[in-house]
Amino acid sequence: MQTALTREKAIELLRKHNKEPFHILHGLTVGGVLKWYANELGYGDEADFWEIVGILHDIDFEEYPEQHCIVAPRLLKEGGAEDEVIHAVCSHCYGHNPEVTAEPTHEMEKVLYAADELTGLIWAAAKMRPSKSTKDMEVSSLKKKFKDKRFAAGCSREIISLGAEKIGWEMPKLMEMTILAMRSCEDSVNAEMEAMGLSA
Repeated sequence: MQTALTREKAIELLRKHNKEPFHILHGLTVGGVLKWYANELGYGDEADFWEIVGILHDIDFEEYPEQHCIVAPRLLKEGGAEDEVIHAVCSHCYGHNPEVTAEPTHEMEKVLYAADELTGLIWAAAKMRPSKSTKDMEVSSLKKKFKDKRFAAGCSREIISLGAEKIGWEMPKLMEMTILAMRSCEDSVNAEMEAMGLSA
């Protein structure tokens, strides 16, 4: 799986349709997480593709929250994205909107489905820590946050659990892997946000 889109073009496209710093942060984070997963799971030659899909996965969410993954194909096509990118992006909404027919089939799409909401939960949990970082986070503390439905209530536990099921992993493995993935890109994402003059 390859794309002619460069990382720079993907970020430009993300920023064209997203102004909120958090949405930029989330796109960069999920991009970094998917790139780590690509290398970890033996898809190193597709790592750029995985990262670009992660960066762009919520491209339409800020402008069209009620039509998430419905408007995305048009925005992506206008930005030069191939059908493979569009399918991968839209597949993370499968089952949440009856209009989305792109089912996650490739391992990358399943990882995106599983890790997307979880990165939000991990980020929220990290912000509560004295370090404000994922670098000293343990799976045990994340499990407690996961069980507390009031904490980061916008992060769907149901989707995270379904995602783990789709990829065939137990929840502790998904949590551990995604924490490691976020650690791998935390510093670079923070530096990039700072370079853009953004904070979230």
